[in-house]
Amino acid sequence: MKLALVLATLTATAFSQKELCAQYDSVSSPPYTVNNNLWGKDSGTGSQCVYIDSLSSSGAAWHTTWTWNGGQGSVKSYSNSGVNFEKKLVSDVHSIRTDVDWKQDNTNVNADVAYDLFTAADKNHVTSSGDYELMIWLARYGTIQPIGAKIDTTTVEGHTWEVWYGTSIQAGAEQKTYSFVSATPINSFSGDIKPFFDHLTSKHDFPASAQYLINLQFGTEPFTGGPVTFTVPKWTATVN
Repeated sequence: MKLALVLATLTATAFSQKELCAQYDSVSSPPYTVNNNLWGKDSGTGSQCVYIDSLSSSGAAWHTTWTWNGGQGSVKSYSNSGVNFEKKLVSDVHSIRTDVDWKQDNTNVNADVAYDLFTAADKNHVTSSGDYELMIWLARYGTIQPIGAKIDTTTVEGHTWEVWYGTSIQAGAEQKTYSFVSATPINSFSGDIKPFFDHLTSKHDFPASAQYLINLQFGTEPFTGGPVTFTVPKWTATVN
């Protein structure tokens, strides 16, 4: 779904005000990365750039500006910050602690703001897709909806979520996607993502003891609208 190919990758100990406008531009300051990732740009017309406000071993701060038209039901991009970690079985993960603050200056658009995590039975699976995908939509703007259909409602980490499930074909294989969707925007989230997996394991037969966590990112998926400035003053994540 979200291609991992990176055409331009820069690495250093800290960044400030670096501009990323090419399709797969990415900047890294271990363990964090920030990615432009215009993976779906050909489904419409428009533009997007990501700007690094600060990036170091202590976290990521960045913002993106975008405008997209056409391809009403298609995601155009996933500008995001990600973290590198030791891949381990979900059942062996004790916690996935994360803190994020974000804001968006135009909400009259079709877009979501979401965490995106992939798991796979193969520890060395490409990190751009997985056997399973977990999305946590902190916000949903416009008329868009996640893959599939609503199957559940639950409370996790103090918030109420709709739970959606659907499948798609990624890299020639079926990918199962669970999406937790908040009814109202959560502009500040501080908590643990592991309980979302625990809910899927206990209620929806997610095979935690056979799936490795292979990727963790946070960002926004524009469909249509703009101009928009989406800003992340703070993002951190740790897998333990």
